[in-house]
Amino acid sequence: MRILLAYLICVIGTSGLHGDELPAPSGADVVSPDAKLELLFTRTANLSGGLTEGPAVAPDGSIYFSDIPFGKDHGMILRFNPETNETTVFSNNSGKSNGLIFDSKGRLLACEGAGYGGRQISRWNVRTGVKQTVVQHIDGKRFNSPNDLCLDRKGRIYFSDPRYVGHEPRELEHRAVYMIDKEGNVSEATHQVVKPNGIAISPDGKTLYLADHDNGTDNIDPEAPPPAQGDMKIYAFKIKRKDGGLSQRRTFVDFGATKGCDGMTVDEHGNVYLTVRDKSRPGVMIVDPTGQEIAFIPTGPPNQTGDPVGLPSNVEFGSGKQSHVLYVTVDTSLYRIGLKVNGFHVQHQKKGKKRQS
Repeated sequence: MRILLAYLICVIGTSGLHGDELPAPSGADVVSPDAKLELLFTRTANLSGGLTEGPAVAPDGSIYFSDIPFGKDHGMILRFNPETNETTVFSNNSGKSNGLIFDSKGRLLACEGAGYGGRQISRWNVRTGVKQTVVQHIDGKRFNSPNDLCLDRKGRIYFSDPRYVGHEPRELEHRAVYMIDKEGNVSEATHQVVKPNGIAISPDGKTLYLADHDNGTDNIDPEAPPPAQGDMKIYAFKIKRKDGGLSQRRTFVDFGATKGCDGMTVDEHGNVYLTVRDKSRPGVMIVDPTGQEIAFIPTGPPNQTGDPVGLPSNVEFGSGKQSHVLYVTVDTSLYRIGLKVNGFHVQHQKKGKKRQS
């Protein structure tokens, strides 16, 4: 049954944080200090808690993103059309999808999480609305809670598998990053991380960036001590040319005692865009390939007290005429902002075309 464009739920003009309420962006080479976040969507569905996540650009330039609720609600995948400025429902049963990405064949890949979700990597035909399971197990054990994913030039899928919420018993010892090869075989790429989250690959295909967002035990393990924040870092791994394995881990960005990064993406120059979920400075931090901050786009007021607002979860560049537009999921909303650089999507690159990081 065709479910794409099932019904209209929102247009630009909903309430939320507005660009003129926030500090000006920094980093004039990347973003104009006059640039403003534009609100595109805010949740209207009767869902409890959670957040929007995982924006992914489709071959037609539209942006698909997840709306993840708490509890037994199935979660949704939504589609924003930049030509009409309309947001519509693609699926009202996403399996609690989180991170999303389109492959080179125009199929939508999704990380389905725990807490009544699918705990798998799934693949959608966006023309028909038909979903298939790509992988659900490794060595006969269910994944913890697939969170975010990326692709390399050879079409291999890398995905992070932490556990933040969920009543389901854990079957795997580690929270790890896994790789699915072109034949559909899944293997562990690394478990040199406590809670793997956002993930991205440099334009030259040599480096995989991975967020370690360790916010404690989340009461998942009854034998564990009370939750306490652990490492909040971005690691960089070397991608082995032959088999795609990960090695030579190094710390790329260390957030110290502050909250760290959720999702991420890269631009054509190899700069990395990190969504910082810290209420003292919520926003998108842009770092160059050495890990040095070169720009910052606030998504919420700084130095907040009480319940935080404006916490970003993930980012994605548009394509075509929108290649310079950065889409950001914040709280339960979707925003965009125009930049001075273009994004990079390996699945849209022509074969043989090389990029430098």
